[in-house]
Amino acid sequence: MATVRLDIEYDGASFKGWAAQPGLRTVQGELEAALATVLREPVKLTVAGRTDTGVHALGQVAVTAASVVEDGFDARRSAKSRSYRYRLLTRSASSPFEQGRALWWPHRFDPEALQACASALSGTHDFTAFTPTQTDHVRFDRDIHHASWEQEGDILSFQITADAFMRNMVRILVGTMLEVANGRRSPESFMKLLAGAPRSAAGDTAPPHGLYLEKVSY
Repeated sequence: MATVRLDIEYDGASFKGWAAQPGLRTVQGELEAALATVLREPVKLTVAGRTDTGVHALGQVAVTAASVVEDGFDARRSAKSRSYRYRLLTRSASSPFEQGRALWWPHRFDPEALQACASALSGTHDFTAFTPTQTDHVRFDRDIHHASWEQEGDILSFQITADAFMRNMVRILVGTMLEVANGRRSPESFMKLLAGAPRSAAGDTAPPHGLYLEKVSY
């Protein structure tokens, strides 16, 4: 049996995340139902990285569970890295073309402070402060390959690549860095969070609609 790989792009605004849940519209649920109709047999997908409610994907990857067992290829464990991008809209008025696709940020921000935070992320750190307290995670260290803020016209975006991510990790990172950009906390206080501080020490969780799973690398 050959491994069947799906490369998927979706707007997550109308989905309750990736993972199938009874009575809820999810990406996995919709895909598995559609594939079962076409193939006339049940289909179970294994995904490289689950996305939360409202989160989008430009380069999601999934394979059939049966193929994973047969060929030893697992979309989640075989991935070397995953890249996420969080998009902020910084113009003075919210664009109708970006509603639901980027976070409108009309407040002041210090771009140098944002870059200082992003630069501090490279390497291996304890991200306990950047995931909910109630969690199934048993390992909180993550290896960050790349992190940076980029300006593209009126769009300010944060891109981060790592070996793996925890639930809400990117959104909490963005929410906390925006507090630094606003002057509500210092870059130094942000860096101290990377040593395993509790969740209560970090900032708010940014809304899901600005977050994209951009790429999965093998």
